[in-house]
Amino acid sequence: MNLARRTMNAPALAAVYERIWRPTLFYLASGRGTGADRRFAVDSLRLDKAHRVLDIACGPGNFTHYLSEYVPSDGYVTGIDYSPPMLARALADNAGPRAGYVRGDARFLPFADGTFDAVCCFGALYLIPDPLVAAREMVRVLAPGGRLAVTTSYRPDNPIGELTRHTAAVSGLRMFDGRIFPELFASAGLVDIDQQTHRFFQYITASRPETNAAERGNGRPAAANHAH
Repeated sequence: MNLARRTMNAPALAAVYERIWRPTLFYLASGRGTGADRRFAVDSLRLDKAHRVLDIACGPGNFTHYLSEYVPSDGYVTGIDYSPPMLARALADNAGPRAGYVRGDARFLPFADGTFDAVCCFGALYLIPDPLVAAREMVRVLAPGGRLAVTTSYRPDNPIGELTRHTAAVSGLRMFDGRIFPELFASAGLVDIDQQTHRFFQYITASRPETNAAERGNGRPAAANHAH
């Protein structure tokens, strides 16, 4: 287990993650605060219509609980994480009538195909072994008509991006280029793919069509990229 993953499994980090660690590092990486990221989550996942939501790599559950406040009255948000200390903190601080937690591996989600109306993974794919496998799992459990949202690292295609990639690799973090996830989601049949980049972070949203695009005679649209 590399340094980054050992850190995320440390009980001490779980206690301060949402108050100190996450807001500071994410602001440095993206220039965006927690409030902006929460608005992105609610808007992109269209939570007012999402009855079953999955928050992958939910950590101590702060985002999971927040999302649960925006689902319909009969909606439910499931947070899944591999770290026992993070899940213990989630259960202690962020459980509720519409939010609950399970332990599991993002690469082998313990859910049937098409289970969730919305699936998200915020700030974690760069820590997960086999992140492309995890991304495909997100698509697998997404229901027809469902929404997907991802935030993860971004490496610009320039010398600074290359330097960032090597620096991050020392601690076990991955820096992804701007093509890998939009192309993966498009090849999996998702549509309405949108991508925004903020400093060293990328925000990607997509939809799973109600019916197969090929059956409708439509091609897959290209991803929109908006750099900030």
